[in-house]
Amino acid sequence: MAKKISSRSYRAMISGMLSVLLLTGLPAIASAQQSSSGAAPGPPDRYWERLALGAGVSLLAHETAHILTSLALGFHPYIGFDKGRPTVFSGIDSNQYPHDQFLFSAAGLTTQAVIDEAILDIPHSRGGAFERGLLAGGIGTTLFYVTIGRNGSVSDISVMARTGSLSKTQLSLIFGGLSAIHALRISRDSSYSHFFVRPTQNGAALGVSF
Repeated sequence: MAKKISSRSYRAMISGMLSVLLLTGLPAIASAQQSSSGAAPGPPDRYWERLALGAGVSLLAHETAHILTSLALGFHPYIGFDKGRPTVFSGIDSNQYPHDQFLFSAAGLTTQAVIDEAILDIPHSRGGAFERGLLAGGIGTTLFYVTIGRNGSVSDISVMARTGSLSKTQLSLIFGGLSAIHALRISRDSSYSHFFVRPTQNGAALGVSF
């Protein structure tokens, strides 16, 4: 039994490493979205589109990590609905395989944290809209899960607490602490000044114009 669990954990680690290797290429993609000065190229009205795209890619990475982890562990994930909300289910019997379920639930937030860490650590031209969206998506998702979203029946934090040895408070402090560090680093980096302000020919604009 121990060997079986170890084998599954090993496959999950390999899957996680592959997804991280693929997704840590995002800083290079983000760099291509901006000029060397850190300003988003092209018409300013595309700024919010790129920001939204980056946030969407971050959320997609979160869900993809769940799916890849379940597949690597030998299970069959599927998409269903929880109170009308589309949700990725692990296909894992959490009573029989609590450790596998824990790995599945941890994969999404962990992947987003790794992406944000890679963006902040890997040298590249910083500050473009797509990159800001990636960072905002990772921090925003974590903020949701460690606050109002942590008590949901299928919440990653809630499920990890049920299938692991850490409480919801401890898990919230771990993931929330990582995001807080990322937010602090962003706030101290001039490349990310005025995080939600887009450049215009006459200065900067806050919000969305219609």
